[in-house]
This record gives sequence, C-alpha cells and structure tokens, in this order.
Amino acid sequence: MRRPHIQPVATFPSARLDLDDAGPPVEVTLIAQLGHGVGDALWTQAQSRQREHGAFIDALDEPSARIAGMHLAQGDATSLYTFAVAVQGHPFHRHAGHRVFTAVSGSGGALLRFANGDTESLLHDPDRFLGNLCQISIPPDCLFTVRFGGGTWHQFAPPTQSGDHPVLFALSCHTNELGGELDEAMRQRILDNEANIPALTELLPDTLAARLATELAKGWQVPTIALALDSRPATSLDAACRTIRGLLGKLRSRLAAWRSAGGFLAFTGQPYAVTSLPYLPADSLLHEHWLRKVHHEDACQIVLRDPTLLRMRASDLLAVLLEGFLQNRPHGVSRLMALRNWLVRPFRLRTSPLGCPVSSLLSDDRRLLFRERYPVHAQSADADDRHAQVVLGADDRHLRFRSCVGVRIVPGKRIELTLATRVHSCNLGGHLYMALIERVHRQYASPLMLRMATEYALDTLVADSRNNTAWMRVMPHCAESHLRGGGGSR
Repeated sequence: MRRPHIQPVATFPSARLDLDDAGPPVEVTLIAQLGHGVGDALWTQAQSRQREHGAFIDALDEPSARIAGMHLAQGDATSLYTFAVAVQGHPFHRHAGHRVFTAVSGSGGALLRFANGDTESLLHDPDRFLGNLCQISIPPDCLFTVRFGGGTWHQFAPPTQSGDHPVLFALSCHTNELGGELDEAMRQRILDNEANIPALTELLPDTLAARLATELAKGWQVPTIALALDSRPATSLDAACRTIRGLLGKLRSRLAAWRSAGGFLAFTGQPYAVTSLPYLPADSLLHEHWLRKVHHEDACQIVLRDPTLLRMRASDLLAVLLEGFLQNRPHGVSRLMALRNWLVRPFRLRTSPLGCPVSSLLSDDRRLLFRERYPVHAQSADADDRHAQVVLGADDRHLRFRSCVGVRIVPGKRIELTLATRVHSCNLGGHLYMALIERVHRQYASPLMLRMATEYALDTLVADSRNNTAWMRVMPHCAESHLRGGGGSR
C-alpha cells in the first residue's frame, strides 16, 4: 500500500469533501487530542446518562436523545441531540436537513464515510455510489467537529471490522428541523414537537448496503483522508499510540462503568429563595395546637408567582410539597442528622435520617393521615381550598417540637409556602441542645429543606417530564419572589 503524503499544519487539521456541486461540502475539523483512554470512558458515562433521559431512543444502532427542542413561537427551528455509535458502527443513512455536530472519538478512533446521490440513480448504478464514496479517519480520543448538508449519505464506523472500541459520542445540532425535503406527515410530526433522529433518518437501500459490506470485506480501499494531532498517520509511532490508547481506553471504560453517571443541578441566586419571618402567621395551626411554653420559634417562607400553580388547590400543592421533603433531602442536612444521631444515641434520644422539622413524616403512627399517606398531628383546609396546613412533630426525652407546613394561594397574586417550628425544652438537656443547634436550625436546615422541597414540587408539577431542566422553566415565574435569607435543624 502506498505511503500517504503527510502535510504538517499549524492550526486545526481539517478536511473538506466537495461531493456535490449543488450542496454544501462535508467539513471535518480536529479540535483537541484528549488524554489516553478518555474517549472510551467518556462514551461509557455519556451513554449511561443518555439512556436515563426521558427522550432516549435506541434505534438504528444510534441511541440518541433530544435534549433541546424547537421554539417555533420565537422563530427558532433548531434542535439539539446527543447520539452514540458503538463498536459495530451504524448503517449508511441520510437526513433531509443540514447537520452540525461535535464529537469525541473512542479510544480506537473512527472512520467517517460520506457519499452523495439520489436513491433512484444509486439503485440503478451501484458503482456510482462506490465511486463517490470517501472517508475521513479520526484518531483515538479526539475532540472534533463535523458539518454536512442535507441529503448527504454518511456512516460512522470503527477503523477495523473487528473493532472493540466505541466509535464516537456526539452532540448534534439540527440547524433547521424543518429544512430539506420532508413529506407532509413528517413535517406535521416535527411541528407537533415529536421529531427524533430515527424518524428523520433514511437508510441506504439494502442492496447498496450489502454491496458495500461485500466490497469492504474483500479489502476494497476507500479513498481516505487521515487527520491527526499528536503523531503522523500511518507511522510506527502512530501505531504505538493507538495500541496504548486502546488498552487504556478499555481500562478507563470499565472504571467509568463502575461509577454513577448521574449529575447535579446547582442553583446560583436561589430561584426559590427563602424569607425569614419574624413571627408565625396569625392563622398558623401552631397557635391552637401548641399549648406549652415556647422556648424556640422560627418560621420561613417562599413566595411564588406561577400562574399555573395559582389555579391549583392548596391541599394538592401541599401533598407534593410534603413528598418533596421526603424525596429531595439536602445532603448537608442529612449529614448533620447522621452526626447528631451518632452523638445522641448513648442518651437514648429519638433518631431519624430526615431533618427534624419534618422528621415525623417517617413516623409509623397512622392514627391521623393527610391524603391517607402522611402522618400528622393536625390538618386543615379552608372551604375553597386556598389555604391548607398540617402539623408535624414528635415528643422526646429532652424536648417536644411541632412544625407547621402551610400552603396559601392568594388568587391572582401569589403562592406562599411556609415552614414554621416551635420547641418546648423539657429539661436542662433540652435547653443546652437547643442552644447548640438553634442558629443552624434557623439559618440553614429549615430554609434549605423548604427550598429543596419546593424545587421538587415545582419540578413535578410544572416541568416537562422529558428532561431535567425544570428549574430553568420555572425560574421566570419566580422572578418577582422576595429573595431574602432565612430559617434551621434539630
């Protein structure tokens, strides 16, 4: 085989294929060489996250998820997808619209094959398809970009037919989801926001795909442009680098598979900010369900102005808020409770994994239940269900506490979510205990627990269940909330 002509470049190595005078060219550019074995590890973790996405679809050997859809009302017809190509590659296909994507190759590298031609003429003359075929070789563990026009046939495959590394993981921008030649049914499906990569894909006819597979199995050499960054293509150094990257890729992929591939959402600016109240609301249930002397009292509140929530019943929102206390627990509060439980165990005090203001939600006492699920000491809702409250709490050897969780809906104006707590110290131990934790309870645990329960409630009630960006959708409705500090842990 002829040794390739190698041309050094001072910038990003790029390749351009002018396959069709009538359409835009194929453009591929290398951006960066990543660490040894990173490609396989990234593929493993990203594919794991993709699989858990609400819009995940596994079809055509190209598992994918639409992570951002169109906003046609604002004149935006773009969509954003992730997709993965595994060790076997995927079939030749094409799309009506243009494509732009950024990808990371696996630790064995990737081959990007392209061709043009309408289906009817290619079926009539298969040799035309084979003669029009070109491919671009991507090195292992490499960040690169690809752009090509609608109607371009393409296939992403491993460098060898016995490849044992994933080919690539990509973030793909459909620059115009309505672009290209679409039949009326597909256009309507896109307008209905139900598009996905398999639906927008036309496969190469079986006869052509079989002919190509046969020729490749015979050792037919496709015209190839090899791009590289760290080492010259087709050299002994390049072969050594590929071997090392392949071995490390397998190792790092296995290590990545052992780790949880989830993620986190961090909120800067507190979209559901908490207000510290100087005193309990006048109609709080704590006033009539707490007769002992009060040694500690705090209250915090979140105000929302979401028109969707304003149409709800207060008791319905309260039920989801209580579930939020159970399902969306602050890690910091949980760690403090674990430390507190360990410290008080010798004194035979009550323990709970849930933050104290609402810890009785885990109680086995079923004598009085809110919504036949949540154990409470008392509950109430007004006649039109615009104000609902429950009283939680427990009695221990050193202190007794009651917490009131309330939801008030002021028609056409706002929603008030409140968490208030009162404590009665039974003995000197109780007074000492509250002196130690009072500030943490008031300024950290209670407000944080209320905020995270609110996030859960809003995500559940308002967010599009197909993605995990609910807070971005809800934040505009909360822009008028009173953004201040507040609240506490027992």
